Amino acid sequence: MNKINVCVLFGGVSPEHDVSLRSAETVLSNIDLDKFNIFPIGITKQGEWLLYSENKWSDLPTHAWEDAKGNRKAILAPTRGGELLIFSDAGVETVSVDVLYPVLHGENGEDGSIQGLAQLANIPCVGPDLCASAVSMDKAMTKIITKHLDVPQADWYVLGKREYEMDKTSHVEKIEKQLQYPVFVKPARTGSSVGVTKAKDRQGLLLALDVAFEYDSKLLVEEYIKGREIEVAVLGNHDPIAPVCGEIESGVEFYDFDAKYVTSTSTATIPAKLPEEVSRAVRGYAVDIYSALGCTGLSRVDFFVTEDHRIYFNEINTLPGFTSISMYPKMMQYHGLTLGELISSLIELAIQAKR
Repeated sequence: MNKINVCVLFGGVSPEHDVSLRSAETVLSNIDLDKFNIFPIGITKQGEWLLYSENKWSDLPTHAWEDAKGNRKAILAPTRGGELLIFSDAGVETVSVDVLYPVLHGENGEDGSIQGLAQLANIPCVGPDLCASAVSMDKAMTKIITKHLDVPQADWYVLGKREYEMDKTSHVEKIEKQLQYPVFVKPARTGSSVGVTKAKDRQGLLLALDVAFEYDSKLLVEEYIKGREIEVAVLGNHDPIAPVCGEIESGVEFYDFDAKYVTSTSTATIPAKLPEEVSRAVRGYAVDIYSALGCTGLSRVDFFVTEDHRIYFNEINTLPGFTSISMYPKMMQYHGLTLGELISSLIELAIQAKR
């Protein structure tokens, strides 16, 4: 059987660049080389695309990969045919790419940008397509769509930077009229809790708005829900599965970027300690949300569950982390899939979705 040529993209121009490097280390260390030829393309923080010349995957998180002597510039051509163009002093080498595997998080990787490039090139892409990625990345759009599913979620207020700067006082008063403190302020189109702040009063709200607008021109102010943080791994195309719930105990006031990737305060419990009927309901909501947004391949859907077992949808991540501590691969491992099997399944699902 001929091997499948897989172009693995990592890094990217995003606040989540370093998380992507850790995820890519996991993916590239566990991909089945008997089935796949890999072409690892790193995107620097400056946006340069480089074909990484070595297989020292531990060099990815340290950024040492960027200085490998054999690195060559490379781009994926947007013309139909899936051609990877690799540049050297000898000229341009062309490789036919069968599958694009974006191990990218956040802006320019999870928001439909890369998925649009794959669509132009007419090649299968791991994860949700352009439309599903774009609406899932935008928390405001996600809420508008999922509102019609009768899935409970926190109340919210959408705010644009231009509108806010024109009349700050008016918008703050509207937020305070609609929502009670504390509230969460979130950039609408970032992941991994980047730029997210919990505000307990007006002064905190004003500071939180300034922080969020550093990352996005649109943001969400959201009702605070006191509850356990429950995550669900969803896998599949037309008949997706959500086999298990996991629980995050962050050890801090809320599960921010540092708690996820920097500090060691958070712990994960798989499966989450929930009554079976609650677990079933959460997993059912996860599949409904995934399907309504048009997702394929994979996503992680996050919820809050209160003490009296009320369920609230929080957000969806269409290219969830694959770091050593990430919940998505851990939940799928609990389900019985090794990392290698999971990666192979994701590539096959991408191919199937394209057919």
